[in-house]
Amino acid sequence: MLTPWGDFAVTDAHVHFLSRSFFSALGAQAGKTAEQVADSTGWVLPPEDPAELAHSWAAELDAQGVARAALISSVPADEASVESAVAECPDRFFGFFMVNPLEESAVERVQIALRCGLHAVCLFPGMHRYAVSDPRAEAVIRAAAAFPARAVFVHCGVLTVGVRQKLGLSSPFDMRFSNPLELHSTALHYPGLKFVLPHFGAGYLREALMLADLCPNVYLDTSSSNSWMRYEGLDLKTVFRRALDVMGATRLLFGTDSSYFPRGWNYEIFEAQTRAMLDLGISTTDARLILEENLPRLFQR
Repeated sequence: MLTPWGDFAVTDAHVHFLSRSFFSALGAQAGKTAEQVADSTGWVLPPEDPAELAHSWAAELDAQGVARAALISSVPADEASVESAVAECPDRFFGFFMVNPLEESAVERVQIALRCGLHAVCLFPGMHRYAVSDPRAEAVIRAAAAFPARAVFVHCGVLTVGVRQKLGLSSPFDMRFSNPLELHSTALHYPGLKFVLPHFGAGYLREALMLADLCPNVYLDTSSSNSWMRYEGLDLKTVFRRALDVMGATRLLFGTDSSYFPRGWNYEIFEAQTRAMLDLGISTTDARLILEENLPRLFQR
């Protein structure tokens, strides 16, 4: 992809893989079929075979000039969909999957998924209402740490799921469990395991940067519109500058938070973030790290 710094093999660290299972799971909560969920949202209903959805994403990334992307399963127990996508296009996708540690089979599911080649476990403490220090969450993290070149994605800060609002579903999330500093002792305890916090900490920028400063195995992804900035009166340029000042460019992962069709890959996010970095006068070397190199390096042995 052509960027302001040259032609880069851009990698996206944050793309939601909304499989048919995702539509069915939401529909079950809303008393709707998967087809009715698609009608209510205006989104394209994905094919039943996740391999077909993987090819749709590969074609979309080709059209946009994006080299690789991390695909995130967005409901618990849907890791098989991402496994199928990664197996179908192993040179295009990294596989991330959501786990709820409070579920009885969580550790076993993590072990199986990582053994099958997926790359990162995704934890949503605020969504599923548990502390990272909960022994059940710690067991999941310990299981991930047993596999080399894997990561744990931990969503902190503000969490909104727009599709739930469209379907009239409540979101009984608990932000008491969303502070990045809750991860401090765990990140220290597993120095060989990489931890990724999306959206610059999603409203906890100060805390996320404190954590990253103290723990060199903590990374931030830049994804989404970062609408949380309005809480602190920040703009994207300032957020990037503060992150670069504290942790440098080697632990920032470019992401868009793309998710559904027909919108596809969210070029507007790419444009806004590259404009902010360009305004900062970021070097070609640092831009390449953020936009191209850091995500693949996360999973190198």
